[in-house]
Amino acid sequence: MKAAVVYGENDIRIADVPTPVPGPGQMLIRVRASGICATDVKILGGSGLPKELPTILGHEVAGTVEALGEGVTAPLLGCRVVVYPIAACGECFFCHRGRHSLCVRPYGLAHGADGGFAEFLCVPEQIVRLGGVIEIGDMPFDMAAMIEPVSCCISAAEMCRIQEGDTVLVIGGGPLGLLHAIVAKSRGATVLVADINAERLSRAGEVGADVLLNPNSVDMQEEVLRRTGVGADVVIAALGNAAVIEQALPLVRSRGVFNIFGGTPKGQTIRLDPRWLHYGEITLTGTFAASLDQFVEARAFVGEHAGLVSRVISAHCSLDGILDAVEAVKRGTQLKTIIDFD
Repeated sequence: MKAAVVYGENDIRIADVPTPVPGPGQMLIRVRASGICATDVKILGGSGLPKELPTILGHEVAGTVEALGEGVTAPLLGCRVVVYPIAACGECFFCHRGRHSLCVRPYGLAHGADGGFAEFLCVPEQIVRLGGVIEIGDMPFDMAAMIEPVSCCISAAEMCRIQEGDTVLVIGGGPLGLLHAIVAKSRGATVLVADINAERLSRAGEVGADVLLNPNSVDMQEEVLRRTGVGADVVIAALGNAAVIEQALPLVRSRGVFNIFGGTPKGQTIRLDPRWLHYGEITLTGTFAASLDQFVEARAFVGEHAGLVSRVISAHCSLDGILDAVEAVKRGTQLKTIIDFD
């Protein structure tokens, strides 16, 4: 089969590799769509590069079930599916509490197991056992590839307790920032999106953001206070820049929630005044990935909000075009790119 194989930092090549054969408890998926995530780009740049190379990235995967390994009895052969990427053990402290992303035995697609930047994907037994291969009906494959990133935003919305009447400020108008805006609006919040990129701000308006703020044009603290009186109820930092995250801390109100959603490069830190945290009774939190329940919820959410979610997809490419697509993500000239497999 053809795959985009990572051999090292900034070294990804299209190669012919053996088509995997599903072992006991596994499933073989013919990949039909795979999303390129900013995390993939960061890994390629050397941030969190897997110890075992070569490997295949890609954890936003949809396709059809081609073969079942021994012992798999689920009637999914030939079905159109999306794959939950975390191969949680199902037995540890966090799995028993439904927080599969925090499993103490971290493993999954593009994280120990080969991912979906290939024509075929062998789904680990843990994911199959967990029920992480989920039918999508007639949902287009490119939309199904959006289920995983949407699930991450649903996880953040639950962590931040976003509810009707809240004012939510999203810092960063990239693909995940736009999805945060869509999820927060669906919960009845007033949504402000901040970004220095005019095109991304325009797209934020298209998906329903109420207020668009360019930090190069306005004083963010003055503008947020003018609109809210006390600060935002929730601030979601949907970008991986520690300096910008630190600058945004004062934008949340007392007793508000500040969520660090974007992963920063290893070694970056932020400074905060403990008196601000203490006297303001601020909840400072973060979210990473999503539980299987949130992934299932995201499948329904994407179906119900397909018109908005589709606005986040800015480009499609073939597997052969992945190198150009990755460069476009690095330059910030594309939002979400989906790899289509014929």
